[in-house]
Amino acid sequence: MTDVAAPTAAGPTYEGLGEPALGPLDGRYRRAVAPLAVHLSEAALNHRRILVEVEWLVHLGTHDVVPGVRRLTGDEVAFLRSLPAGFDAADVAELAEIERVTVHDVKAVEYWIKRRLEGTSLADVAELVHLFCTSEDINNLAYSLMVRDAVREVWLPAATGLTDDVAAMAHDLRAQPMLSRTHGQPATPTTLGKELAVLAHRLRRQLARISRAEFLGKFNGATGTYAAHRVSVPTTDWPAVSREFVTSLGLTWNPLTTQIESHDWQAELYADVARFGRVLHNLCTDVWTYISLGYFAQVRGQGTVGSSTMPHKVNPIRFENAEANLEVSGGIFRVLEDTLTTSRLQRDLTDSSMQRNIGVAFGHSLLAIENARRGLSGLDAVPAALAADLDATWEVLGEAVQSVMRVHGLPEPYERLKELTRGRRVDAGSMREFVLGLGLPEGEAARLAALTPADYVGDAAALVDHLDAPSA
Repeated sequence: MTDVAAPTAAGPTYEGLGEPALGPLDGRYRRAVAPLAVHLSEAALNHRRILVEVEWLVHLGTHDVVPGVRRLTGDEVAFLRSLPAGFDAADVAELAEIERVTVHDVKAVEYWIKRRLEGTSLADVAELVHLFCTSEDINNLAYSLMVRDAVREVWLPAATGLTDDVAAMAHDLRAQPMLSRTHGQPATPTTLGKELAVLAHRLRRQLARISRAEFLGKFNGATGTYAAHRVSVPTTDWPAVSREFVTSLGLTWNPLTTQIESHDWQAELYADVARFGRVLHNLCTDVWTYISLGYFAQVRGQGTVGSSTMPHKVNPIRFENAEANLEVSGGIFRVLEDTLTTSRLQRDLTDSSMQRNIGVAFGHSLLAIENARRGLSGLDAVPAALAADLDATWEVLGEAVQSVMRVHGLPEPYERLKELTRGRRVDAGSMREFVLGLGLPEGEAARLAALTPADYVGDAAALVDHLDAPSA
């Protein structure tokens, strides 16, 4: 017997590869979510903190808020604003070095800015940096700016592009008849375009809500009372200054808070984004099912391997990937929604840890949107498969026939169609024979006998036009 050494539990060292990514968003899927890193990474947080600190110093030096503070020159304002504008990787490293000493991230930002003022004409106003501010005054505004820009510049354009893709498919397939399936069973036919239009309409409703989102900010001190402001400069209207400063950043002012901005706006936004994700998840599962029924063929951009052993397979992996990432993002959004609306008394730090996961939630959502778009772009409808299913289920005309019978006062219409259709397949001949034997007026009988499952779609095609109607 040959001894075989047991496999070692120690993993590889990955020498030469830098720091290996722990999560997929920073590894396998980095390319897809990279645009979000500009807004929702740790570096982005520090950039927005610097921006807020700088803009507050500019506000103090240009609005006569504190008596005796000299006015800043145009060149000095330009220099200050160049600090966040030029923030780069070396600055990120320097901030991290300062924070190792302060063990406080916002204080590190304050010291970083003060370093830049040394030896300049602004050295005399260095102690105005962070004046009257608690860390949360800086952080809440930084997060509002980060999330606002991530939503408006990255997430919303991607989500809108996806929704427009679905709407375009709905228009293209508006008149393509399709067998419906309610409870998984054959039901009154529709059109493929109308069913896609339903999903596009649902997605657009959520996008409309998200596009109207408010991004709130507060700037009122350690417990939201302007106490330090008032004792230092009692003559200034500090709520008015706070409002003016917050709104100058393009945010909505929150006048009543504890030490923290209450984060209710975040909970509202994340609930809407998560709901968009659930509708998109519904789209993915429906399209996946249509593919499995043969209604769609995956024919474009399919140079990939579908199965490692079955050459014929083209798996709907884009929709499956989207489903998984929507479940991850939705779960995180719901945790954020639940957690961020609660803070013990005037302050605790649970929100600080939770908000560091905002980028992860949006990252998985953005990844799902990209995969769904790529999946949809590779689909072609297969009219022959759709027609074959319709032609095999003439029993779905039972609803139409019994409705016409009711209109003309014929006895027991529902019961007679139930006896004809339930538990059996009905072909064209038997349905027409039944209709012609009902005793309907001649014209009505001929019209009903000529009806096919493919014709029995009502206003389905015209309903797609509601996608183009202005919202109420």
